[in-house]
Amino acid sequence: MKKNIDEIISVSNEIYEKGLVSGKSGNISKRIKTSNGDVVAITPTLKSLSDLNEEDIILVDMEGNVLTNGKPSSEVNMHLGIYKNRSDVNAIVHTHSTYATGFAFSSKRLKRLEGFGEINNKYLAQVGYEKPGSDELAKIVSENIGDEDVLILKNHGVICVADCLKEAKLLAIFVEETAKIQFITHMLNSVED
Repeated sequence: MKKNIDEIISVSNEIYEKGLVSGKSGNISKRIKTSNGDVVAITPTLKSLSDLNEEDIILVDMEGNVLTNGKPSSEVNMHLGIYKNRSDVNAIVHTHSTYATGFAFSSKRLKRLEGFGEINNKYLAQVGYEKPGSDELAKIVSENIGDEDVLILKNHGVICVADCLKEAKLLAIFVEETAKIQFITHMLNSVED
């Protein structure tokens, strides 16, 4: 279990340092298979991902019952909903990265670019706005994740899912870089020669 918790802390630090989250925003979780069923390790609520320690990571069962001390992220039900609907997903990274979230707040859609898997849809999947931490957000995300690896949350942020935490983290980094490229492209296209 310690290895899984250490990995969550390491990824939390890395995405904070890369500017994919700031302040006390964002959350990360990992599904862990145990002999008593699946357990989810998740970052806590109201604590910066920049300075987590082992005691900060919360364990919950698949029904959301807290198994350790502390209070899990307010988005715990969103994470659990994804895990319940996607047996292939074992890691979730939820960011509020600047450029990708800028697209989430705008009328522009983020195109899916080459570099992180096959392009089946022109744009990254997106869901409408629901209040962060709400049951409505958990429901709309879990119902719309489908077979997507990225979901843009309108006026909120980005969800990246994968089989392992390393892949979810790399995807979150790639989505932000993709958003930067598209933002620059939009700006350059708006400048007259």
